[in-house]
Parts: sequence; C-alpha cells; structure tokens
Amino acid sequence: MATSRLVIALTGASGAAYALNLLQHLGRMRHPVDLLVSPSAVRVLECEVDGERDWVVDGCPSLKAFELDDHDVRVFRRDDVAAPMASGTALKAGMVICPCSMGTLGRIAGGMSTNLIERAADVCLKERRPLVLVPRETPLSLIHLENMARLVRAGATVLPASPGFYHRPASVGDLLDHLVVKILDALGIPHDILRPWGDDA
Repeated sequence: MATSRLVIALTGASGAAYALNLLQHLGRMRHPVDLLVSPSAVRVLECEVDGERDWVVDGCPSLKAFELDDHDVRVFRRDDVAAPMASGTALKAGMVICPCSMGTLGRIAGGMSTNLIERAADVCLKERRPLVLVPRETPLSLIHLENMARLVRAGATVLPASPGFYHRPASVGDLLDHLVVKILDALGIPHDILRPWGDDA
C-alpha cells in the first residue's frame, strides 16, 4: 500500500533551517510530501537561507529552490482552496507546520481558516489526524500559551523548536536533526537519523 502523503507547511517564523532539514530527510526517505509556503515564510527563507533563490514561482513553492524531487513532492498555492488537503475525504499521514508563526497558531486555535495552511490544519483536527506545530517564538506571552493549550486539548502536538544536547551535537546540523527526529517520532514515521536514547547498538 502506498505511503500516505504528509503535508508540510512553512510560515513566517524564524527557523527556516528546521523545515529544510525536515524536507531533506523526507526526500532521502522517499516519503511523499505536499508542500505549502506562506509569503511570510518566503521572506524568512530569503533572510535566513538565501535571498537569491526563487523560493516561490507563480505562487507555488519552487522545487528547484528547495532542492526537492518532483517524484515525491507536490506543491500548492496557499490560496488553492480546492487542493486535496482542504477536504477531510483526502487521506493524509498528517501535517507539520514548521516553523509555525504565532499568528498562524492563533488562527488555527480560533478555528479561523483564512488560507490553505490553516484550512489543512483545521481538517487534521476535525478528522483526528496528526497535526504537529513547531513554534520558535520566545519568550511566550499568556496568549501564546493559552492558544497552545487550546490546540493540545483539540488533539494537536505542540513541539517547540528546542533541540536537546544529550546526544552531544557536534554541529548545527546535529541540532537540526534532533528536532526533525522529534517531529518524525510524533508522527510515527520510522527513520534512521539518530539512535533512540538507550540504544547502544
């Protein structure tokens, strides 16, 4: 049976490198992905990664810029309300919003779907499918915390971009990998990125 597609969305919070690392590992694992990128996320990519790349072409994420294979990745405009992930009848493995801005998180918590990213997240919640939100904001206001608590009660996983150090990272890449492992574990997607804690094999 074919692997269900995973929806990956990037919004306008700092931490674009986390999303790129996640996409690279999913590509290496040949896990099919549906990709959404907000205009604010494009600005972050330009600031944090490379301002010379055309991250979005005609409203869609650029596979060339993201260095992704079109065999495993489909791209969608953020305003494409007819996209498969806008409907609960389209089966998906779940959704990750990485990084997740507090604006996006707040609108999802309030049930307000103003674009395809928020609608896809709303579908995950109503269909009881995995939804992982990766905020990087700090410090957090009471409004942020209350929105997060509301989403957790609704069934989402809030997974802050807080990499650990117990695996003795030797590079920034190791820190990125640690967070990606946490995301994949939350989704139940097998991987070979890091050994589980306590596994000395």
